[in-house]
Amino acid sequence: MGRRLGQHFLFDPTILDRIVDALEPTPDDVVLEIGPGRGTLTRRLVPRVSRVVAIEADPALAGRLERESALGDALTLVSGDALDVDWHRLVRDAGAERFKVVGNIPYYITSPLIERALRPPLPQAVVFLVQREFADRLAAEPGSKVFGALTVGVQASATVERLFVVPAGAFRPPPKVESAVVRLVPLDRPLIAPAEHPAFRAFVQSLFSRRRKQLANALRLATGMERDGATQALVELGITPTARPEQVSVERIAALFRQLGPFVEPEPGPQVDSGA
Repeated sequence: MGRRLGQHFLFDPTILDRIVDALEPTPDDVVLEIGPGRGTLTRRLVPRVSRVVAIEADPALAGRLERESALGDALTLVSGDALDVDWHRLVRDAGAERFKVVGNIPYYITSPLIERALRPPLPQAVVFLVQREFADRLAAEPGSKVFGALTVGVQASATVERLFVVPAGAFRPPPKVESAVVRLVPLDRPLIAPAEHPAFRAFVQSLFSRRRKQLANALRLATGMERDGATQALVELGITPTARPEQVSVERIAALFRQLGPFVEPEPGPQVDSGA
């Protein structure tokens, strides 16, 4: 994917090797690569796994990779938008049921790609190179100023590790910001069922749109409950009513959703991803 599509090419060999290692590849793996670009990561993946299925949005780059005979039959190249392509059909066509996902992700579509990657059937692991600020939000802990709706939404479905920072000089052309590699591993028992994700997202967005308010007040505004009822619900779950949303663990926010989520009043206007 070229610069006109929001991508910068990673060329540092040490970092490329570290990304492949982060995927913990085995000879039986099928790996879905998002945005192979010039194939710098692809060439390192192919010898270490059973098959790489690469989705490239830039037709010129896709054609160039497809003509590279050195990659052999272990590469399946798909020309198209990763958000439109049926990932799971591609994996099934490769003769696999389990798969991993890797990619140097264009910053402007990071959120929808993460959401797509965590949609069932789930991959074994996801390793993405993303903007550092976004990685910090994904991996944030309660109490952090960047712990927000994005954090909770992802960590309810997967463990998140921010593995290492990638400097701008590792890319051509260099971006204006630093990047970081994150690894997501879907939870064996997610805190929220897949069918509940839209309602959970609305609930979390509602809480964090009022992050400066105490939780009892935020719940009252989100659900229309009386303050005493909101306070009682929090106490029953072991949550301090005067805490603010960013101080509460993902597990307790999920428990709060199961108890009160159906009462949440949708926010007016479009829903936006908020890390704040």
